[in-house]
Amino acid sequence: MQATVLDSGLPIVSQLAAEKYDPYALLVSTLLSLRTKDEVTAVATDRLLNLARSPEDMLKLSEETIAKAIYPAGFYHNKARTIREISHTLLEKYQGLVPDTIEELLKLKGVGRKTANLVISLGFDKDGICVDTHVHRISNRLGYVTTKTPEKTEDALREKLPKRYWKVYNTLMVAFGQKICRPVSPRCSSCPVHGLCERAGVTKSR
Repeated sequence: MQATVLDSGLPIVSQLAAEKYDPYALLVSTLLSLRTKDEVTAVATDRLLNLARSPEDMLKLSEETIAKAIYPAGFYHNKARTIREISHTLLEKYQGLVPDTIEELLKLKGVGRKTANLVISLGFDKDGICVDTHVHRISNRLGYVTTKTPEKTEDALREKLPKRYWKVYNTLMVAFGQKICRPVSPRCSSCPVHGLCERAGVTKSR
C-alpha cells in the first residue's frame, strides 16, 4: 500500500491516522514534522513511506537515500539519521513494533513528549495531549491556561481539559492556528470564538 497525501485540510499525521496508517508510519511522519511546515512534511512523508513502511525496510535504505527522500524538511540529515536509529532500536528492543506507552516512546532517540503524545493518541487511540506551538500559543491566547512552556501547558491541560477532548485537541488547534489564530496578526475578525477569547498577548490582528 502506497502512502497518499490527502487534501482534507488536516495536519498530515492526522490524515494518516484517518487513513488507518500504522503507528510506525505515524511516528516517522511526526518526526519529519518537527520544525517543518505541514505542506513540506506531507510531501516528505509521502516520498519516504513509498520507499519504506516498516523498520526492516527502512534499514535497507541508506541515510543518504532517506535524507534525499525527505528533503527539504528541516534538519533532514539529522532526521534521516534519527529515523534509521529508531528503526534499529525498534527491531532490537521492541520486536519491530512501536511501543504504546509514553514512557517507552520517550526512550527512543529524538522522541519528545509532543511526538510521544501524538503517536499514543493517533496511533493507539489512547488518551494523550500533544502540545505543539499551536496548542501552547492558542491555549494561552484564549486564556484557558496561563503557562510559559509547552510542558507546563500539557500539565495544565491534563488538569483542566475534559479527557474526551484530549485526542482531538491537537488536530483542532493546529488547523485553527494555521488558518485563523496565526502567531502574528491573527484573523480575529473571522474567528468563531472571538467573543470568548481573552486575546492574551495579541497586539495586532486582522
